[in-house]
This record gives sequence, C-alpha cells and structure tokens, in this order.
Amino acid sequence: MSKRKLSTTRDSVSNKLKDDLDVKRFAGISLAGGKTDKAAIAIMEYYPKHRKVFLSHLIDKIKSDEKISGDLKIHQHLTQDFQPLNQVAFDVPLTLPKCLRCRLKCPGYELCSEPEISWLWDSYNKRNKQKRPKKLFTPYTERCTETYISSSLEEAFHPSHALGANLAPVFARGQFIQRRLKLKTMEVYPRLSLWRIGRSLGIQKSYLRSHKHSVEGETIRRAILEKLSEKNVAFLYSQDVRLMVSDSHCFDAFICAFTAILKSVKQCEAKPKGYPKSEGWVEFPAKKIDWKWCQGE
Repeated sequence: MSKRKLSTTRDSVSNKLKDDLDVKRFAGISLAGGKTDKAAIAIMEYYPKHRKVFLSHLIDKIKSDEKISGDLKIHQHLTQDFQPLNQVAFDVPLTLPKCLRCRLKCPGYELCSEPEISWLWDSYNKRNKQKRPKKLFTPYTERCTETYISSSLEEAFHPSHALGANLAPVFARGQFIQRRLKLKTMEVYPRLSLWRIGRSLGIQKSYLRSHKHSVEGETIRRAILEKLSEKNVAFLYSQDVRLMVSDSHCFDAFICAFTAILKSVKQCEAKPKGYPKSEGWVEFPAKKIDWKWCQGE
C-alpha cells in the first residue's frame, strides 16, 4: 500500500485555507475482492467560503498482510486518519434487495403488494409496452435503483444487480466495512457519475464511455482529469493524476468522493416521484450541474 504525500505546492495552497474551519471532508472508496490489492480511498476537501475543492489524499493498493486485513486498514483510515468526515461514498451496493430484507409471509413476487415490488412491476410493464420481450426482474438480486438507472436515463447504463454474480462478493465486503462505521454513507455508480460530470463539462461522449477500456483507458482518464483541472473544478496534484491515470480504482474512488461533494451542494438528482421510501438509492449528479459552487476566487 502506498500513501501519496502532498507536495510543497499543495501544502502552500492548503496552508492558505488551514484557518478556515468550515471545511467539509468526503471519502470515496473503490472496493475490489477482499483478497486483492486493488481497493483505493480518495479524500476530498471542500471549502465553501472559498468555493475550492481539493483532492487531499489518495491511497492505493490497500491489501491484507499476514495479521491485518485490508478491511481493517480501510476502517482505520476512515475513522482515525481523516477525521472528521462528512460522508463516505462507496462504489458498491450498500442495501439488500427487497426480497432479502422482507420478513413477511411470501406469496411470490407475482402477487406481492410491497411498494418496492409494485414499483418494479410498474417499471417492467412500462418497458414492455415500448419493446418486447423483456426479461422478468428478480427482486432477490436487483433493486429499484438498478432498474431506474438502466431504463430511465438519457444514456443506456447497465449496472450489475446488487446480488448478481459480479457484485455479490464486493457487496458482502462493503456491508462488512459499512456496518462498523459510525459515519454517513452513500452509494455511487462511478460510470454514471462520470457521465453526468463529464457531459456538464463538455467532455465528448466516446471518452466517457471508454474510461475503463483496457487499451485506451489511461489516455481517456488523463484527458478527463485535465479537463477537470482546466475548468477549475478541483485542484489535483500531478502525482495523484498519474496514479488515477494508471489505476482505475483510484480514479473511481475520486469520482465517488466528488459525487459526495456534489450531493452536499445539492447538485445530485432527486429520486423519481413515487420511488419507494425504504428502498436503496444510488446517488448521481444532476443532468445539468451548476458549477458556481466550486469556482471561487
């Protein structure tokens, strides 16, 4: 695990603001399997008075060693090293699908009248009027939020089901880490957040669709980060830019933390009308972001 230290340049910038007690600090976490070394944490600071955003710390390759798990290291970073934190944003699901939370006698979801299941049926029937055939939903693996993201936005997004084969292991890890935290948490889908942020800054669609491409991904991530700096959206230290370019988990952790800031300044999309109150939700930026909140002196 490596922890990127701040440069003299960044220290000098931070020193100008250190007396400002109105700093808001947010963490973004990109998780991978518990036995890998791919997890990353990004810490971002927002100074409302100065309308400035900084990527203050970036920690990559968080892994277990012989005696200490990577999960404990993540917990220690969040609870000891970077306090206080206003919110922690994860790139994995944080809530179970309805059928796994429900304790009622089950009539089968064909006959169920619980709000989440009714919402899924309404969404399914609406989609089927537009195009057939559609696969029937499975409310023990997927949530309303995945259905909404995949069918109701301006671009075709296909988030994995919360308990689908791709996410189930990291979902379990996220649950394990989250339940020990006495901090506000939120869920982010980095691909969607990046799309909304990028389109609001005029970044071309092809770049936003390919930021994780095995061949072109590094070039595209660099171009996106350069645009963020060029537009004065966030202060990024060059060493951190290099790390985010080479490591997509660091990049996603940054996007998660930045989405948490956008949520705090009311630049994230509201839940749709009629969305079940007890259902989980992925936070993502509004379609048109007003950047005045971060473009100060």
